[in-house]
Amino acid sequence: MWRHVKGEFGGSAPRLYAKRMGTLNYHTAGESHGPALITLIQGLPAGVPLDDDLINAELARRQGGYGRGGRQRIETDRAEYLSGVRLGKTIGAPLTIRIANKDSRLDDLERTPPVHRPRPGHADLAGSVKWLTTDCRETLERASARETAARTAAGAVARCLLKYIGVEVFGFVRQIHTAEWTPDVTPDNWRERLAQRDESDVYCPDPETSQKMRASIRTAKEEKDTVGGLVETHVFGLPIGLGSSMDWRDKLDSRLAGSVMGVQAMKAVEIGLGKAVASMFGSEVHDPIRFDASKRESSTLGFTRDRNHAGGLEGGMTNGQPLVVRATMKPISTLLRGLPSVDLNSKAASDSQYERSDVCAVSAASVVVENVVAFEIAKAALEKFGGDTLLEFVQNWEAFTEKARMLPLEPPEATIA
Repeated sequence: MWRHVKGEFGGSAPRLYAKRMGTLNYHTAGESHGPALITLIQGLPAGVPLDDDLINAELARRQGGYGRGGRQRIETDRAEYLSGVRLGKTIGAPLTIRIANKDSRLDDLERTPPVHRPRPGHADLAGSVKWLTTDCRETLERASARETAARTAAGAVARCLLKYIGVEVFGFVRQIHTAEWTPDVTPDNWRERLAQRDESDVYCPDPETSQKMRASIRTAKEEKDTVGGLVETHVFGLPIGLGSSMDWRDKLDSRLAGSVMGVQAMKAVEIGLGKAVASMFGSEVHDPIRFDASKRESSTLGFTRDRNHAGGLEGGMTNGQPLVVRATMKPISTLLRGLPSVDLNSKAASDSQYERSDVCAVSAASVVVENVVAFEIAKAALEKFGGDTLLEFVQNWEAFTEKARMLPLEPPEATIA
């Protein structure tokens, strides 16, 4: 149903047409050693140019990082569009992306044998019992982090939309094992940090810390062990008011936490200061609000903060400050030396079965989380501004932003068509 809001508020903004659209969403399909991974994205407006260089670069970054296993030398992930695109732009129909698996051998029992000895920390045991089998193969093939290539593609597509309202996303590695990088990322320095991240093979914006991270990974490899770490994503240029405080299901922090925790091997999600607030006073935690008229034309509408402990979210809504999301990744469950387990057929004690894996995938996880966050932001932006086309979406964003700068507003007089 259309709602036509006339220009009684004054100003030169275009007339605002708001339409409740179908929610932006995506589904993935495919197994680790199946023919391909599939991403189906629904709810994209028509007319969004798909930046192949951006999308494929994100897929390539997900494959990189020091500590990755042999699988990454086999695959060359690239997005192939099967539907929803014409002449490089979305057409409003479901967008289907295929990412081919070169290492496709799911039905080859010699090269991909049954797995009867579950790995502690993996989905193997729970999945085998759930689906009443002693072969963990069906569970692990879908539970594998190979599926995150499909999610990375979805997030990269979302970024093709977000750039038209000035929203940019930056992710990096904050910590691997005990090696941690502590400096802040700000709107003033993030592009410099981005360049530094791209020079690091562990995706950390600091050469000295990167060296320590590599040393931790080498040690783990020598000991036939694995290591985890901490990844962080910042989103800049966000409009105020994405998300809602009116229903818990619409709170953006809740949605972000759920989507990030859905990434394989994640064990905790924090926003802003996160768990650090537990040991602080309120006066130390909350970010004082000020107004600077010289910044009225920015995405903050002139509202400034002395700090950003809230991580850009208050009451489940964006507040104009950069969004900061942090996620903790556990060490990978597949250890070359194995861990104590049982044979599901005989129930006899046995070491867990080895499947080709990484020593550390924290770098790759930082790319996945970055793009998962981007998709959730795009979803919230489309819910706020709507539009069947990219043009409508951008015009609705511009109209809202202009009205917000004019606050306080007088309500319009009732009119009869």
